[in-house]
Amino acid sequence: MDETKMTACSCKPYNELEATVELMLSEDYKVRFVAEYRQTKIRYERLKKFCNRIEAAMTHPGKVDMPKHDCDLSLLREQQNWMGHYLHALEVRAVVEHIEL
Repeated sequence: MDETKMTACSCKPYNELEATVELMLSEDYKVRFVAEYRQTKIRYERLKKFCNRIEAAMTHPGKVDMPKHDCDLSLLREQQNWMGHYLHALEVRAVVEHIEL
């Protein structure tokens, strides 16, 4: 794996999508794989946090502000569930291909 590219990106926080852009342009598929995993993980965690805020607002009205959303929580949770399955597949593949995430 292109360790130079990996360390060059490490100066930005892991939780920023911008930190993965350069990795996505790598010629090395393992570097691109890590970037894809990180992007998916960031999006998953943001969706999970958003869903939790909606759920908290629903179960504790008046104590937590309802975030603006246009679709049902059930659909958002379904998306989160499938993203979790995808992350799991990437994690298993990383083990098989000896890719450090």
